Amino acid sequence: MDSLIELLASPAAWAALVTLIVMEVVLGIDNLIFISILSNKLPQEQRQKARRMGISLALVMRLALLTAIAWIVGLVHPVFDLGIVGPLDSHGEPAFETAFSWRDLILMAGGLFLVWKATTEIHHTVDANAHDTDDLLDKNKVLQMTFAAAIVQILLLDIVFSIDSILTAVGMTEHVEIMYVAVVFAVGVMLLAADPLANFINRNPTVVMLALGFLLMIGMVLIAEGFGAHVPKGYIYAAMAFSAAVEGLNIWSRRAKTRKAAAEAPPSDH
Repeated sequence: MDSLIELLASPAAWAALVTLIVMEVVLGIDNLIFISILSNKLPQEQRQKARRMGISLALVMRLALLTAIAWIVGLVHPVFDLGIVGPLDSHGEPAFETAFSWRDLILMAGGLFLVWKATTEIHHTVDANAHDTDDLLDKNKVLQMTFAAAIVQILLLDIVFSIDSILTAVGMTEHVEIMYVAVVFAVGVMLLAADPLANFINRNPTVVMLALGFLLMIGMVLIAEGFGAHVPKGYIYAAMAFSAAVEGLNIWSRRAKTRKAAAEAPPSDH
């Protein structure tokens, strides 16, 4: 109890908490985009339930990993080494390496899954032949994703994103209490943002392609990190924010043109 009071009275602890909350919220964006895209493939009445269940599973996963924090830290220890090392960069670090830990293998598996999933969804989106051949087949394809299949895929990515999230938390503070609060707060933000984000993506078809591009990029980054190639997350999220801002301007422009066309349209006789 005394240690908890000391922690509450420490400005450094509060600074660590705020920083970690921001980091956890940012890291949760990847998870949230995937859940939003996947849930939108379900029938309308199942979408909100899938999103809430997916985010709840993410919270359970993160809290469970925090209780096994010693095991999580052990995931960064190499389990085998192929002995291949890339050239050194300006900081004297190898560009890549093949000393793989369990964390590396999990990140690579998650990255490959994301690349496969995003590529498949992009193919379904841009393949006009699949939509023109048979409307009934196209409807069946949309409804092909069952609730159980969606939850399983969300759970698989929850595991990957949760391990990355908790290892980030471990690297930023040594106080488990701070990690618990930051994780719960970040997942709460995800829960509040899930429905608006998914509905926005569903209403704007071009945003779907942008979000799939984000998932493709995130998958490649996870694979690169599995090979020991450090990709600064700031660059990734800055690129995502810039792309989202440009798409926002495009949406604004299209809506302005639609309103102008509606205002200039001749009045109906009826």
